[in-house]
Amino acid sequence: MEPLDTTTEKQLQTLAEWMQNKKTIMVTGAGMSTDTGIPDYRGKGNTEIPSVEYDQFVSDPVWQRWVWARNHQTWQTMLRLKPAPAHEAEARLERAGLLTGIATQNVDGLDLKAGCQNVFEMHGTFLKVECVNCGQVTDRQPLHERLTKANPDYPLDLDPAHVAILAVADRKAAEACDFKTVPCENCGGLLKPAVVFFGQILPPDVMSQARAASAKADLVLVVGSSLVVGTAAYAMQAGLAKGAPLVIINRGRTMYDRSADLRIEAGASETLTRLADLLGA
Repeated sequence: MEPLDTTTEKQLQTLAEWMQNKKTIMVTGAGMSTDTGIPDYRGKGNTEIPSVEYDQFVSDPVWQRWVWARNHQTWQTMLRLKPAPAHEAEARLERAGLLTGIATQNVDGLDLKAGCQNVFEMHGTFLKVECVNCGQVTDRQPLHERLTKANPDYPLDLDPAHVAILAVADRKAAEACDFKTVPCENCGGLLKPAVVFFGQILPPDVMSQARAASAKADLVLVVGSSLVVGTAAYAMQAGLAKGAPLVIINRGRTMYDRSADLRIEAGASETLTRLADLLGA
């Protein structure tokens, strides 16, 4: 982790004072997980090719094979990842009773691996699989075993920098892909990673829980998100509407910088670890 400069240290001391004996909702994005090697979705060096959308996936076996081929590789990479210091600090803050909840845009499950409990996965989760036909939701691990059996010699790329949370819509690569998919064991229907594709609605129950946690918060803390995607803004809305201060910790500009009561230009791991220390969490 990078050492903190004097300005950041003073800002974190201010934030700790604001959070002391109060309740905070954390709204998190890709910057929480970059220290594990997972690239920021909108970060430098990422492809500009859009991802496979929901309607494309459900209507075309070419995209289905491609999505599951990329998911098969990324799943095995994700299994090997340990939570970043940011996730560990987040769990410390939660155990100390300082959070009303964690509304995350991430699907990597690293908050849960770190021991966080009250997590609202607004974009779904990489740890589950859902059937498009019957709606059954199952754990990802059993499917991994079925896919491995169907594709015993499929080449693997386990570099975290090459993960595909959502497979890019590279038609040429998709048509060259010979990965074999498997059907739902319950109904024989089409299986889909339980992450929210573009073109899908956000999970209503999860979004309601995030909003309720925001409404109970005395402070809104955004970490590792540019806030370009509207999901995060929705999770912030109820807290801000009641006058809760907005604090943003992020590397790079965000859509809400001008609205922030405190803006900290720094990484998630070093700031949250120090914040947890300051709060005695």
